[in-house]
Amino acid sequence: MKKKNKHNSATPSLPRNKRVSFMLNDEEYKAINNYLTKYKIHNRSHWMRKTLLSQIMKVMIEHDYPTLFSEHEMRR
Repeated sequence: MKKKNKHNSATPSLPRNKRVSFMLNDEEYKAINNYLTKYKIHNRSHWMRKTLLSQIMKVMIEHDYPTLFSEHEMRR
């Protein structure tokens, strides 16, 4: 019997080969673990990537949107 592929075939394969790590204090670590437990999230890495990148994209869209004129030209 053929094994089912968990990955969506519509998205290209982009291997993750860059490591990012950071430190948390005890309270931050407990808060994250409580959140993951409460919402039954088992894949911490996927959740962390999704959360960070969605926030970054949100900020970029709100603040770095393309404009027709430069800021200097608009202030005249």
